[in-house]
Amino acid sequence: MNRMNKTSNLITRLLAVAALVAAVVVVLVVISGNTGGDDDPGKKGNQTAKTNGQSDKKKKSKRASYEVQEGDTLTAISQKTGVSVDEIEELNPELDPQALQAGQNLKLR
Repeated sequence: MNRMNKTSNLITRLLAVAALVAAVVVVLVVISGNTGGDDDPGKKGNQTAKTNGQSDKKKKSKRASYEVQEGDTLTAISQKTGVSVDEIEELNPELDPQALQAGQNLKLR
């Protein structure tokens, strides 16, 4: 009888280890699926491939001015136009970055 208990305990322990390994694999698959862990750039999630000849450098805006929209910040305007915050401030010396108003026109070049 004692030998049968040892065999039963060994089988139980092996099944527990197998279940633990399976659970870890499932967790890794779920995490990978949610973070776009696939290296295929055509899939949604982690798209880093450039399209239409885009480059890492921002192109400067060709517009001469920008009309401030409700909720705009200098950082948001800089991102929209491709003109740095410093350059916007240099071109608009009277500008108070904390008091932007919708409808206000900013020089971009």
